[in-house]
Amino acid sequence: MFSARDPADVERFFRGLTEYAFHARLGVVDPPLVDYVSVMLVRFMRNERLTVLPGAGEESSDVGHLLLAAERHADPAEAREEYRHIGDVTLFWSGLYPEALARYRRPGPHADLVGYKAAGRRAYSLVAALEPEDAAAERALFERLAHEYDLCVAGLAEVRRAWGDAA
Repeated sequence: MFSARDPADVERFFRGLTEYAFHARLGVVDPPLVDYVSVMLVRFMRNERLTVLPGAGEESSDVGHLLLAAERHADPAEAREEYRHIGDVTLFWSGLYPEALARYRRPGPHADLVGYKAAGRRAYSLVAALEPEDAAAERALFERLAHEYDLCVAGLAEVRRAWGDAA
């Protein structure tokens, strides 16, 4: 029996929805990309990972400020992790809850969905550029996330539709 409290069941649920959305609805068969998106969804099921909420009223909720903060890191590993989080957060909100972004428009460079997505694409590109030389597979994955960002947003919108159908 399915249990929302069992992490394995939650992971299977999101993996299944993500595979269905990308494979069946969009025709995208890219296992590393689909796996990454499904794992991201599971991570964000834990509220502490959603520290960046559009319009939360904190300076840290603006992706422009986050990108600038990540650029100040001297340690490439720390910067890479921050850029990855920025990419993940923008992808999550753009794909699953774009209406929340519209509701919380604020003045500034990322006040619209297009700017928000551009920040996510840029963040994933920077992750790819900061990957160590011996991490070719990871670099390729983040390059695909940057180049296929809009496709991933569409995939997450399909996940949301399927999620609603499953409820």
